[in-house]
Amino acid sequence: MTVSQGVFLDLGSVDNGDLDTLALDRALPGWQWFEFTQAPEVAGRIRTADVVVTNKCALDRELLAQAENLQLIAISATGTNVVDLEAAEEFGIVVCNVRNYATRSVAQHVITLILNLVTAQPFYSNRVRQGEWSNNRQFSLHDQTIRELSSLQLGIVGYGVLGRAVAKVARALGMNVLIAERRGREPRPDRLSFKDVLTTADVISIHCPLNDETRGLFDHRAFQSMKPGAILINTARGGIVVEQDLAVALKVGEIAAAGVDTLSEEPPPADHPLLAPDIPNLIVTPHNAWASKPARQACLDQLTWIINAFNRGQPVNRIV
Repeated sequence: MTVSQGVFLDLGSVDNGDLDTLALDRALPGWQWFEFTQAPEVAGRIRTADVVVTNKCALDRELLAQAENLQLIAISATGTNVVDLEAAEEFGIVVCNVRNYATRSVAQHVITLILNLVTAQPFYSNRVRQGEWSNNRQFSLHDQTIRELSSLQLGIVGYGVLGRAVAKVARALGMNVLIAERRGREPRPDRLSFKDVLTTADVISIHCPLNDETRGLFDHRAFQSMKPGAILINTARGGIVVEQDLAVALKVGEIAAAGVDTLSEEPPPADHPLLAPDIPNLIVTPHNAWASKPARQACLDQLTWIINAFNRGQPVNRIV
Protein backbone atom coordinates (compact mmCIF):
# COMPACT_ATOMS: atom_id res chain seq x y z
CA MET A 1 0.00 0.00 0.00
CA THR A 2 1.38 3.38 -0.98
CA VAL A 3 1.40 6.41 1.28
CA SER A 4 0.09 9.82 0.31
CA GLN A 5 -0.22 12.13 3.30
CA GLY A 6 2.84 13.24 5.21
CA VAL A 7 3.68 15.55 8.09
CA PHE A 8 7.12 16.92 8.96
CA LEU A 9 6.92 17.82 12.64
CA ASP A 10 10.13 19.85 12.99
CA LEU A 11 11.45 20.91 9.61
CA GLY A 12 13.22 23.83 11.27
CA SER A 13 15.59 21.41 12.98
CA VAL A 14 17.10 20.68 9.56
CA ASP A 15 16.17 23.48 7.17
CA ASN A 16 16.85 27.18 7.74
CA GLY A 17 15.06 28.04 4.52
CA ASP A 18 18.28 27.50 2.59
CA LEU A 19 17.68 23.93 1.34
CA ASP A 20 16.00 22.46 -1.74
CA THR A 21 12.83 20.71 -0.53
CA LEU A 22 11.28 20.18 -3.97
CA ALA A 23 12.12 16.48 -4.29
CA LEU A 24 10.84 15.74 -0.78
CA ASP A 25 7.68 17.72 -1.49
CA ARG A 26 7.09 15.65 -4.64
CA ALA A 27 7.57 12.36 -2.79
CA LEU A 28 3.99 12.57 -1.47
CA PRO A 29 0.78 14.10 -2.89
CA GLY A 30 0.05 15.90 0.38
CA TRP A 31 2.26 17.41 3.06
CA GLN A 32 1.93 19.42 6.22
CA TRP A 33 5.14 21.24 7.12
CA PHE A 34 5.78 22.49 10.63
CA GLU A 35 8.92 24.33 11.65
CA PHE A 36 8.48 23.18 15.25
CA THR A 37 5.95 21.09 17.14
CA GLN A 38 5.43 21.24 20.88
CA ALA A 39 4.65 18.00 22.70
CA PRO A 40 0.92 18.72 23.21
CA GLU A 41 0.54 19.40 19.47
CA VAL A 42 1.99 16.10 18.22
CA ALA A 43 -1.15 13.95 18.58
CA GLY A 44 -3.30 16.27 16.49
CA ARG A 45 -0.69 16.68 13.78
CA ILE A 46 0.00 12.98 13.22
CA ARG A 47 -3.56 11.64 13.66
CA THR A 48 -4.40 11.31 9.95
CA ALA A 49 -0.89 11.07 8.49
CA ASP A 50 0.44 8.09 6.54
CA VAL A 51 4.02 9.29 6.97
CA VAL A 52 5.54 11.19 9.88
CA VAL A 53 8.97 12.78 9.70
CA THR A 54 10.52 13.71 13.03
CA ASN A 55 13.90 14.73 14.28
CA LYS A 56 13.43 15.44 17.99
CA CYS A 57 9.64 15.20 18.47
CA ALA A 58 9.05 12.09 20.59
CA LEU A 59 6.57 9.46 19.40
CA ASP A 60 5.61 7.18 22.28
CA ARG A 61 3.18 4.25 22.44
CA GLU A 62 0.19 6.40 23.30
CA LEU A 63 0.76 8.74 20.36
CA LEU A 64 1.36 5.89 17.91
CA ALA A 65 -1.84 4.17 19.03
CA GLN A 66 -3.83 7.27 18.08
CA ALA A 67 -2.28 7.57 14.61
CA GLU A 68 -4.55 5.10 12.83
CA ASN A 69 -3.25 5.74 9.30
CA LEU A 70 0.44 5.81 10.15
CA GLN A 71 2.55 3.42 8.07
CA LEU A 72 6.00 5.00 8.02
CA ILE A 73 8.07 7.03 10.46
CA ALA A 74 11.15 8.61 8.89
CA ILE A 75 13.59 9.97 11.46
CA SER A 76 15.60 12.90 10.12
CA ALA A 77 18.58 11.84 12.23
CA THR A 78 20.52 8.67 12.95
CA GLY A 79 19.50 8.26 16.60
CA THR A 80 16.21 6.41 17.10
CA ASN A 81 15.48 7.08 20.77
CA VAL A 82 12.65 9.51 19.91
CA VAL A 83 10.45 6.63 18.73
CA ASP A 84 9.02 3.77 20.80
CA LEU A 85 10.34 1.08 18.48
CA GLU A 86 8.62 -1.77 20.29
CA ALA A 87 5.24 -0.08 19.94
CA ALA A 88 5.91 0.80 16.30
CA GLU A 89 6.67 -2.82 15.49
CA GLU A 90 3.58 -3.98 17.37
CA PHE A 91 1.39 -1.57 15.39
CA GLY A 92 3.01 -2.53 12.06
CA ILE A 93 4.64 0.85 11.53
CA VAL A 94 7.90 0.85 9.60
CA VAL A 95 10.63 3.05 11.11
CA CYS A 96 13.61 4.25 9.07
CA ASN A 97 16.40 6.71 9.79
CA VAL A 98 18.96 8.72 7.84
CA ARG A 99 22.57 7.59 8.04
CA ASN A 100 26.08 8.81 7.28
CA TYR A 101 24.83 12.10 5.89
CA ALA A 102 27.02 14.36 8.06
CA THR A 103 30.33 12.49 8.13
CA ARG A 104 32.41 15.21 6.47
CA SER A 105 30.72 17.94 8.48
CA VAL A 106 31.40 16.24 11.82
CA ALA A 107 35.01 15.40 10.92
CA GLN A 108 35.59 19.02 9.89
CA HIS A 109 34.08 20.26 13.16
CA VAL A 110 36.23 17.94 15.27
CA ILE A 111 39.42 19.06 13.55
CA THR A 112 38.33 22.71 13.88
CA LEU A 113 37.89 22.29 17.64
CA ILE A 114 41.26 20.58 17.95
CA LEU A 115 43.04 23.25 15.92
CA ASN A 116 41.44 26.07 17.91
CA LEU A 117 42.49 24.49 21.19
CA VAL A 118 46.04 23.48 20.29
CA THR A 119 46.73 26.94 18.87
CA ALA A 120 44.86 28.74 21.69
CA GLN A 121 43.03 30.89 19.16
CA PRO A 122 39.93 31.62 21.31
CA PHE A 123 42.28 32.76 24.10
CA TYR A 124 44.27 35.05 21.80
CA SER A 125 41.18 36.39 20.03
CA ASN A 126 39.69 37.45 23.36
CA ARG A 127 42.91 39.18 24.37
CA VAL A 128 43.03 41.08 21.10
CA ARG A 129 39.45 42.26 21.63
CA GLN A 130 40.34 43.32 25.16
CA GLY A 131 43.12 45.55 23.82
CA GLU A 132 46.11 43.54 25.04
CA TRP A 133 47.75 43.36 21.60
CA SER A 134 47.39 47.10 21.08
CA ASN A 135 48.98 47.74 24.46
CA ASN A 136 51.73 45.13 24.12
CA ARG A 137 55.38 46.17 23.82
CA GLN A 138 56.22 43.25 21.54
CA PHE A 139 54.84 42.77 18.03
CA SER A 140 53.42 39.33 18.88
CA LEU A 141 51.48 37.62 21.66
CA HIS A 142 52.56 34.00 22.21
CA ASP A 143 52.68 33.41 25.96
CA GLN A 144 49.89 30.83 25.83
CA THR A 145 51.45 27.61 24.50
CA ILE A 146 50.87 26.86 20.82
CA ARG A 147 51.31 23.22 19.87
CA GLU A 148 51.62 21.48 16.50
CA LEU A 149 49.39 18.57 15.48
CA SER A 150 52.28 16.57 14.06
CA SER A 151 53.66 16.09 17.56
CA LEU A 152 50.37 14.90 19.07
CA GLN A 153 48.62 11.55 19.46
CA LEU A 154 44.89 11.42 18.81
CA GLY A 155 42.85 8.81 20.65
CA ILE A 156 39.60 7.76 18.96
CA VAL A 157 36.89 6.35 21.23
CA GLY A 158 34.31 4.81 18.90
CA TYR A 159 35.76 3.70 15.57
CA GLY A 160 32.68 3.69 13.37
CA VAL A 161 32.05 5.83 10.30
CA LEU A 162 32.65 9.12 12.13
CA GLY A 163 35.66 7.92 14.10
CA ARG A 164 37.29 6.63 10.93
CA ALA A 165 36.64 9.89 9.09
CA VAL A 166 38.23 11.92 11.88
CA ALA A 167 41.19 9.55 12.01
CA LYS A 168 41.75 9.93 8.25
CA VAL A 169 41.90 13.73 8.42
CA ALA A 170 44.04 13.66 11.57
CA ARG A 171 46.59 11.36 9.91
CA ALA A 172 46.72 13.70 6.91
CA LEU A 173 47.64 16.48 9.35
CA GLY A 174 50.44 14.41 10.83
CA MET A 175 48.80 13.14 14.00
CA ASN A 176 49.45 9.63 15.26
CA VAL A 177 46.09 7.92 15.74
CA LEU A 178 45.35 5.53 18.61
CA ILE A 179 42.15 3.49 18.40
CA ALA A 180 40.57 2.60 21.72
CA GLU A 181 39.02 -0.78 22.42
CA ARG A 182 35.81 -0.79 24.43
CA ARG A 183 36.44 -0.36 28.12
CA GLY A 184 37.12 -3.61 29.92
CA ARG A 185 37.66 -5.66 26.75
CA GLU A 186 40.79 -7.28 25.43
CA PRO A 187 42.07 -5.07 22.61
CA ARG A 188 41.93 -6.33 19.04
CA PRO A 189 45.19 -6.34 17.04
CA ASP A 190 44.70 -2.83 15.61
CA ARG A 191 43.60 -1.26 18.90
CA LEU A 192 44.81 -0.29 22.34
CA SER A 193 42.99 -0.80 25.60
CA PHE A 194 40.73 2.05 26.65
CA LYS A 195 42.99 2.63 29.65
CA ASP A 196 46.13 2.89 27.50
CA VAL A 197 44.51 5.40 25.14
CA LEU A 198 43.26 7.38 28.12
CA THR A 199 46.74 7.69 29.61
CA THR A 200 48.80 8.22 26.44
CA ALA A 201 46.68 10.32 24.04
CA ASP A 202 47.24 14.05 23.78
CA VAL A 203 43.78 14.53 22.29
CA ILE A 204 40.78 12.22 22.75
CA SER A 205 37.80 12.45 20.40
CA ILE A 206 34.56 10.66 21.32
CA HIS A 207 32.47 9.00 18.60
CA CYS A 208 30.66 6.18 20.40
CA PRO A 209 26.88 5.94 20.97
CA LEU A 210 25.29 6.70 24.31
CA ASN A 211 24.19 3.48 25.98
CA ASP A 212 24.51 1.71 29.32
CA GLU A 213 28.13 0.86 28.52
CA THR A 214 29.21 4.41 27.65
CA ARG A 215 27.07 6.56 29.93
CA GLY A 216 29.41 8.50 32.22
CA LEU A 217 32.45 6.94 30.52
CA PHE A 218 34.44 10.13 31.03
CA ASP A 219 34.19 10.98 34.72
CA HIS A 220 36.58 12.34 37.35
CA ARG A 221 38.54 9.07 37.37
CA ALA A 222 39.01 9.23 33.61
CA PHE A 223 40.17 12.85 33.76
CA GLN A 224 42.63 12.01 36.53
CA SER A 225 44.08 9.30 34.27
CA MET A 226 44.55 11.60 31.29
CA LYS A 227 47.65 13.68 30.64
CA PRO A 228 47.58 17.12 32.28
CA GLY A 229 48.04 18.59 28.81
CA ALA A 230 45.31 16.47 27.21
CA ILE A 231 42.36 17.79 25.22
CA LEU A 232 38.92 16.16 25.19
CA ILE A 233 36.59 16.51 22.18
CA ASN A 234 32.98 15.35 22.38
CA THR A 235 30.75 15.54 19.32
CA ALA A 236 28.90 12.32 20.20
CA ARG A 237 26.38 12.54 23.07
CA GLY A 238 26.46 14.66 26.20
CA GLY A 239 25.75 11.84 28.63
CA ILE A 240 29.01 10.09 27.76
CA VAL A 241 30.78 12.82 29.74
CA VAL A 242 29.98 13.65 33.37
CA GLU A 243 29.72 17.35 32.74
CA GLN A 244 30.26 18.57 36.28
CA ASP A 245 33.41 16.45 36.48
CA LEU A 246 34.67 17.96 33.22
CA ALA A 247 34.07 21.47 34.54
CA VAL A 248 36.10 20.68 37.65
CA ALA A 249 38.87 18.94 35.65
CA LEU A 250 39.33 22.07 33.52
CA LYS A 251 39.25 24.42 36.49
CA VAL A 252 41.86 22.52 38.49
CA GLY A 253 44.03 21.65 35.46
CA GLU A 254 43.56 17.87 35.41
CA ILE A 255 43.28 18.26 31.64
CA ALA A 256 44.25 21.21 29.49
CA ALA A 257 41.21 21.90 27.34
CA ALA A 258 37.96 20.59 25.91
CA GLY A 259 35.71 21.10 22.91
CA VAL A 260 32.10 20.02 23.37
CA ASP A 261 29.30 20.02 20.80
CA THR A 262 26.68 18.03 22.72
CA LEU A 263 25.27 18.35 26.22
CA SER A 264 23.10 16.03 28.28
CA GLU A 265 20.22 18.52 28.11
CA GLU A 266 19.54 20.45 24.90
CA PRO A 267 18.91 23.30 24.77
CA PRO A 268 20.86 23.58 28.03
CA PRO A 269 19.62 25.56 31.03
CA ALA A 270 21.43 28.81 31.71
CA ASP A 271 22.99 27.31 34.84
CA HIS A 272 24.44 24.27 33.07
CA PRO A 273 27.87 23.50 34.58
CA LEU A 274 29.67 23.82 31.25
CA LEU A 275 28.19 27.26 30.57
CA ALA A 276 29.80 28.81 33.62
CA PRO A 277 31.94 31.81 32.59
CA ASP A 278 34.96 30.85 34.70
CA ILE A 279 35.85 27.56 32.99
CA PRO A 280 39.19 27.94 31.18
CA ASN A 281 40.10 26.52 27.78
CA LEU A 282 36.62 25.28 26.92
CA ILE A 283 34.77 25.67 23.63
CA VAL A 284 31.07 24.77 23.63
CA THR A 285 29.30 24.69 20.26
CA PRO A 286 25.50 24.36 19.98
CA HIS A 287 25.17 20.78 18.64
CA ASN A 288 25.92 21.88 15.09
CA ALA A 289 28.88 19.69 14.16
CA TRP A 290 26.53 17.79 11.83
CA ALA A 291 24.89 20.87 10.35
CA SER A 292 26.85 22.00 7.31
CA LYS A 293 24.54 22.98 4.45
CA PRO A 294 25.59 19.97 2.33
CA ALA A 295 24.94 17.62 5.27
CA ARG A 296 21.50 19.08 5.93
CA GLN A 297 20.63 18.79 2.23
CA ALA A 298 21.82 15.19 2.25
CA CYS A 299 19.50 14.56 5.19
CA LEU A 300 16.48 15.79 3.24
CA ASP A 301 17.57 13.85 0.17
CA GLN A 302 17.75 10.65 2.22
CA LEU A 303 14.24 11.29 3.54
CA THR A 304 13.04 11.52 -0.06
CA TRP A 305 14.81 8.24 -0.86
CA ILE A 306 13.28 6.55 2.20
CA ILE A 307 9.73 7.59 1.30
CA ASN A 308 10.09 6.67 -2.39
CA ALA A 309 11.58 3.29 -1.50
CA PHE A 310 8.71 2.58 0.93
CA ASN A 311 6.18 3.37 -1.78
CA ARG A 312 7.94 0.85 -4.02
CA GLY A 313 7.59 -1.77 -1.30
CA GLN A 314 11.34 -1.83 -0.67
CA PRO A 315 12.03 0.02 2.63
CA VAL A 316 15.59 1.25 3.13
CA ASN A 317 17.48 2.17 6.31
CA ARG A 318 14.84 0.20 8.18
CA ILE A 319 15.02 -0.04 11.98
CA VAL A 320 11.75 -1.98 12.50
